[in-house]
Amino acid sequence: MIRVLLVDDHRLVLAGLQTLLAATDDIEVVGTASDGQEALERVAAVQPDIVLMDLSMPRMDGVEATRRLLADHPTVQVVVLTSYADTEHVQDAVAAGAVGYVLKDAEPAALVEAIRGVARGESPLDPRVTRTLLRSTTVRRPATDLTARETEVLLLVAQGLANKQIARQLGITERTVKAHLTNVFGRIGVADRTSAALWAQRHLRSD
Repeated sequence: MIRVLLVDDHRLVLAGLQTLLAATDDIEVVGTASDGQEALERVAAVQPDIVLMDLSMPRMDGVEATRRLLADHPTVQVVVLTSYADTEHVQDAVAAGAVGYVLKDAEPAALVEAIRGVARGESPLDPRVTRTLLRSTTVRRPATDLTARETEVLLLVAQGLANKQIARQLGITERTVKAHLTNVFGRIGVADRTSAALWAQRHLRSD
């Protein structure tokens, strides 16, 4: 029997999930929670195999709840069930440790099979989520695609330097700095300096 804890802040959703899973002969709902904080408490009390986790909830969202839950209960598997299919939500959930990502408009049978798949050691992803991740991987090219000079410019942007300061430090013109930044933005898939700086902090070493 697969023991499942349901986490969602909408009672109607919880009721629907309970009804759906009650119709199976190999899945048992061992509890429910209405937000991330309550989920942490319920996991400790009922020891589920799988947590079906919403993302947008009061008090503590699903990403933070997943991160904390797995830190204390590493054998529990978290499957996200949400309406969000954008890159940021997907990547945040996966980075927090979720092993599956299902959208709320999926067919009921697909959700049941996703739960069974996780129990078998699989990582089910809605096809639309897979496409989102593939597009993100395509756009955000690896740092090795940057030239040495582009990397230097990007690292200085990450340090908060303005174009004029970068030009002075590297011995090039401001126009050249702008040209490098235009190339960098296109290569790493961002649209502004702030996003570029954040990308650099995640992907580049300045030492």
